[in-house]
Amino acid sequence: MITIAVVSLGCDKNRVDTEKMLYKLKDNVVVTDDFASADAIIVNTCAFIESAREESINTILEMAEYKSVGKCKKLIVTGCLPQRYLAEIKDELPEVDVFLGTNDYEKILDALEQTKREYVSYCESGALKGRILTTPPHYAYLKIADGCDNHCTYCMIPSIRGKYRSTPIEQLIEEAQELVKSGVKELILVAQDVTRYGFDLYGKYTLIELIRRLSKLDLTWIRLMYCYPELVSDELIEEISSNEKVVKYIDIPLQHVDDGVLSRMNRKSSYASINELMDKLSSKGIAVRTTLMVGFPGETQQAFDKLLDFVKKQKLRHVGVFAYSDEDVPSAKLDGKVDEKTKQKRVAQIAKAHKKNVEEFNKTMIGKTLCVLYEDIDFDKNLFKGRTEDCAPEIDTCVYFKADFADVGSFYNVLIKSSKGYDLIGELK
Repeated sequence: MITIAVVSLGCDKNRVDTEKMLYKLKDNVVVTDDFASADAIIVNTCAFIESAREESINTILEMAEYKSVGKCKKLIVTGCLPQRYLAEIKDELPEVDVFLGTNDYEKILDALEQTKREYVSYCESGALKGRILTTPPHYAYLKIADGCDNHCTYCMIPSIRGKYRSTPIEQLIEEAQELVKSGVKELILVAQDVTRYGFDLYGKYTLIELIRRLSKLDLTWIRLMYCYPELVSDELIEEISSNEKVVKYIDIPLQHVDDGVLSRMNRKSSYASINELMDKLSSKGIAVRTTLMVGFPGETQQAFDKLLDFVKKQKLRHVGVFAYSDEDVPSAKLDGKVDEKTKQKRVAQIAKAHKKNVEEFNKTMIGKTLCVLYEDIDFDKNLFKGRTEDCAPEIDTCVYFKADFADVGSFYNVLIKSSKGYDLIGELK
């Protein structure tokens, strides 16, 4: 039995693909986190933006070193990078023994055992079943669909992942049941567009039905990520608000709020509809995470000021911001390019405004007792580390707290005593 090591790059949807590959291999390999001792190394790549591609290529080259300083005899590169850029990279990366695309994960065992170099097809295949979790045991991502039909002008996901394809609801319930049996307490629903779930299979949006079916399982939290604003209906808001299993949190990647920029992005929302939606969510006590893009072609100073004013006034719970970069996508052909210096200045301005909002919010939490899911120890701070229901793992803020003992994956009442930066600090009550 050979020993393998795995590197999973990019988003949590990529992580799920990695976990399913590991399950496919479970009877044939031993998994190690020691790359030097691995007979084979798998790198599951991201290619969404230039920085992600650079990270993927640098990681591939780093792992290739183990062919000379370790035991590695086979280097396998999977995922978005070979799916989109095989022609460009197959000759430039002779260190790679096998390339495997996003439609070909089920061939991972063949890739390990055979000598064929390319497994990259361009027709969608069925999803792998079974998971070996790479997250802590108390939470897992449930990938409910793949591909995307939105065709935003800046995004290459449709050209990599194909058209939107929902996983049948019964298959998702079966997968969720197995995850719950393994000890998972929080299910995080992910897809390129979670809110579109079911339309391709059932002729109607079926996310609420899926949520209600999942709510019957022995779960504590269900979390919604990657929701498109125009599909966040009043019915969905009510379900989040009233369903005890669904955390009062929603991730909605808005990208921008200026109507002109949104139109150029081929986004279906508008400044008015976005503000109306944010007000509805706020009135129900639902925390919002969003992602914003600055420096998109045609983003004038006036358009940016509108976005900055939105951030200051709406005071969303979590905001990620990044600068637009030209990719092999339709937006690259648009005029009105914004120079790099201006882009970075705008990133900093959005980040500064959001941090001020967070610091003001954190002050209102001091003296309150919050339910915290404990996840880790910060040895530098000598504190336990967890998160509340309005925070997703790995990307959102944390709660640090003092206690004599805490069990990973358990919930604790923490009295908030202070804050530092984005995070809260407290002690076990």
